[in-house]
Order: sequence, then C-alpha cells, then structure tokens
Amino acid sequence: MTQPPVIRRVPDAVSELDVALSLAASGVPVLPLRRGKVPFGNCRTCTGNVCGGRPNMKTPGPCRCPGVCHAWAAGTTDPAVIVSPPWIAAWQQAVCVGYHPGGAGLTVVDLDDADAIAWARGALPATRTVPTTRGEHWIYRGAITSRNAVRPGVDIKSTMAYARYLGPGTGDMADLPDAVRALAVKAPSPVRPVTLVAPAGAGDGACPHRMPAYLERGIAMAEQRITEASSAVHATVYRTFLAVLSRHGRCGCLTDTHVSRLFAAAQSKGETARHCTDAWTNARTRLGL
Repeated sequence: MTQPPVIRRVPDAVSELDVALSLAASGVPVLPLRRGKVPFGNCRTCTGNVCGGRPNMKTPGPCRCPGVCHAWAAGTTDPAVIVSPPWIAAWQQAVCVGYHPGGAGLTVVDLDDADAIAWARGALPATRTVPTTRGEHWIYRGAITSRNAVRPGVDIKSTMAYARYLGPGTGDMADLPDAVRALAVKAPSPVRPVTLVAPAGAGDGACPHRMPAYLERGIAMAEQRITEASSAVHATVYRTFLAVLSRHGRCGCLTDTHVSRLFAAAQSKGETARHCTDAWTNARTRLGL
C-alpha cells in the first residue's frame, strides 16, 4: 500500500517560497495564501469560473491558467510552476503557505477551540497534531470529502479544500478513523425547484437535428451521466451541461422543463441550486449563448 507523504519539518527563518518548495518535494501540493489566509483571486480570464474551473487534481478541467487560480485546485508539487513568474509575483505578496490535504492523501480535522479539542481527545484516535492560533489541526492518513461545521468548532479539510501550513506538528500520523469518515457524510440535499429560462434559439421548439425523440434521449443520457458520477461531481455536471448546450443550445429546442430535469439530477448528487446555475451560466458563456 502506497504511503501518503509526511509533512516534514522545514528550517526556521525561511521564506514562504522555501517552505513551499520543501513541502512540494515531499509530495504535498502547495499554494500561496494572501492576507486573511485566503487564496489569491482568479485572473481576469478565469473570473467567475468562466473557464470551467479545475474540478480536481487528478483530471484537471478545461482551465490551463498558468497563474494561481481556483484556490485549492491551484495546489501543485511541480517546482517549475512554483517558481514561475506568475507564482513568484504571488509569493512576494503571500503571508503564508497553504496546502491541499486531499491532494497529498491526507485529512485535516480543524479544531477551532478548547471545547472542540476536548471532544476530539475523547472521540478520535491520537495522531499528528499541529497547534493553530485558536486550536489544533489533527492530521490523518487518508483523503475524504471536505465538510465544514460537522459539529461545533470542527471542520474537515481534505479533497477540494486547503489548509494553512503551520509546521510539521508532533506525534505519529494515524490512519483516518471511521469516526471522521462518518462526520464527513452529508445527507443528499433536497431537490429544490429551479426557475431558469432556457436559451433562446432560432428554432420553433423542435430539435432540427433529427426526430423529437433525439432530444429526449439526449436529456435522459445527460441525467444518467450525472446521477452515475461517483467522483468529480462538479466537473461532471459542468461538462454535461456543456455537452447538452453545444448540441441543443442554439436550435431553440430546450425548454425550462429540460433544464429543470438536469438541475434535479445534479441536486440529487448533492449540488446546490446555486452551483447548478453557475455551471449552466458558465457553459452558456463558454459557448457564446
């Protein structure tokens, strides 16, 4: 079984860039964080995720921006990227180093206060511990879905999230326990009705490509593609919307009923109505609709 990287100690009194390069060398994807411990904003090309974003670290989406865009998804272990001109400019403004725990096969249980720490000591196995400003980070081997506010003062940071690097910590790193996995499980969001006007086209509502059954089959296949997604749901939803719009977005055959069916499929996988609207809008923008 391949062991995930261990966050190792870096020398004292070094720059954020030096820390980042040291972490990246051990297999931990890093990114610069600006004041407020937040990622740098997207570049003009990527503003509003018009580029489609980067759904995950293993299969990057359509965005190929060389800058520090898309927050956690910008995390990299490539030293050539870390010292590239756009990144150097960001490091010069950075106040600390962030890292993508899930990209390193890790999960951070972020404990915000003394009460949360007391709960963890009674409910979770001991593991690598890093002091924070107000509490502690407990780091485990294994990656899961990130989720905030799983209980008072407790967040889970793993896939599609970033954590602030605050040092190597102390103690031996343990395997991710079932107790943490259970906290990350989120009940499916209830499907909420969506009102969204389908793109206006030159047609009269009938699909000009083939017979009307062609459109129905396409929508059904799109629903199936979304509901069967076992990972990278955000990316699957966006790409499916893009495919539907590229085929039917200009002919006037799509109706609000079709769009609602696609949104309902996405919401059944845990997507919010806002995420659906953003993905639909981004797909339309990319196609010039």
